[in-house]
Amino acid sequence: MVQQIQKIVIVGGGTAGWMAAAALSKFFESRKISIQLVESDDIGTVGVGEATVPGIHQFNRYLDISELDFIKATQATFKLGIEFKDWFKQEHTFFHPFADYGLPINGVNFYQCWLKMQKSGYVYDLEDFCLATQIAKQRRFAQVDHDLETPLALYNYAYHFDASLYAKFLRNYAEQRGVIRQQGKIVSVAQNSSTGFIESVTLTDGQVISGQLFIDCSGFAGLLIDKTLKTEYINWSKWLPCDRAIALQTENVEDATPYTSSFALTAGWQWKIPLQHRVGNGYVYSSNVISEDEAIESLLINTSGAKLTSPRVIKFTAGMRKNFFVKNCVALGLASGFLEPLESTSISLIQTGITKLINYFPDMSFDSKKIAEVNRLNEMEYSRVRDFIILHYKANQRNVNDFWKALAAMDVPETLQNKMTAFKKDGTLISYELESFQDASWLSMYNGFKITPEQCIPDANNLDVTKLKQVMEKIKLAIQQGVLHAPTQKEFLSSI
Repeated sequence: MVQQIQKIVIVGGGTAGWMAAAALSKFFESRKISIQLVESDDIGTVGVGEATVPGIHQFNRYLDISELDFIKATQATFKLGIEFKDWFKQEHTFFHPFADYGLPINGVNFYQCWLKMQKSGYVYDLEDFCLATQIAKQRRFAQVDHDLETPLALYNYAYHFDASLYAKFLRNYAEQRGVIRQQGKIVSVAQNSSTGFIESVTLTDGQVISGQLFIDCSGFAGLLIDKTLKTEYINWSKWLPCDRAIALQTENVEDATPYTSSFALTAGWQWKIPLQHRVGNGYVYSSNVISEDEAIESLLINTSGAKLTSPRVIKFTAGMRKNFFVKNCVALGLASGFLEPLESTSISLIQTGITKLINYFPDMSFDSKKIAEVNRLNEMEYSRVRDFIILHYKANQRNVNDFWKALAAMDVPETLQNKMTAFKKDGTLISYELESFQDASWLSMYNGFKITPEQCIPDANNLDVTKLKQVMEKIKLAIQQGVLHAPTQKEFLSSI
């Protein structure tokens, strides 16, 4: 008879710990199971994952959390995408929306129709054919009206929110559903002498907390997955050389934009994340290019509004655990790996890690084949996100210093090279298993970095240019009119 797990111990709180606690308390609401979370008030959390991708909707819906309650509790604003400044070249800006472009014309996908027009001498800006991009540029926001018949009006959105407030919100949610929080610092971890499975953790006051499944949410410390189980870490810094981040919170001095901003700088890039009550700022950079003092000075120069916190330094190595599920331990969040937050994937990777755990939840046999499959899926997902982020660096033509020149010249993973080669030929978009970013996102990057295919596909070449122009003008006009119906984000937040 299969023996079910009866006791889960989550090591570490913060966003990862309380997301796991909330999701598991929901998952096991119909079955009696003990979930205990151990965290120390003396150990701070990184807490800079404040911009998200649309998948956060699914997580909140799973927990039956209303959007309004979430927005109020976390001081959230809306996010239609990311604006990239100076990434391709100085004084050049492009936008990555959570939406597609245009509509298929005569059965041919819109990008190929657009490409056909470009090859025929017509100059159209691809961004003009995305409603979400145009709304964002006007600092407007409106929720999607699914009653409208045109797919042009469909787009997705995410949020900017205070990660520490989100953790508190989820803590309250989880504790109401029976999760027990234990305050204390772990001083030792006991393993089974024959299997190496984790059996318990001991706190400074001598209390021993035993469990059958342990979830490591201890951040970069990796108390269980690294310090105890010695799990290999795959280092991706040869492609992603940034290894430091300076985080700083400032006062709002302008109405919040419905998008995240990313600015390319000398040794990396700066983020700007506008919330209702403040702005999150940061500089992700390579310590081999500039010093910590120089990075802090650069960040301060490029931010506005009074400082609410002192600059905080975060050290990291881009990469992931070779396995995030080892023996009876699952690592989530920073304990499982770190990819710089250029595309706001930190919280998303926590969420999808939790989903994998729930979908493949083990029993006391801890089936090795099931665990191996979960690890395979996790490695694939991290690798797909890695490739997407690498593209931002590889495609740059900044030529401002050796750092950026080396990134443009570097050899990239074969999976990414295959994608780029296929697209440059005729606009083909290769999609692998577990792609976190779909075709429209890759199009946004290729277009933003001025990567244009050599030719169209045959179906596009057969289209009549005059008729194409008429349809595209109608699409463009419909989007322009749609923008006018959207209120500013400030007005929308006030209305709800």
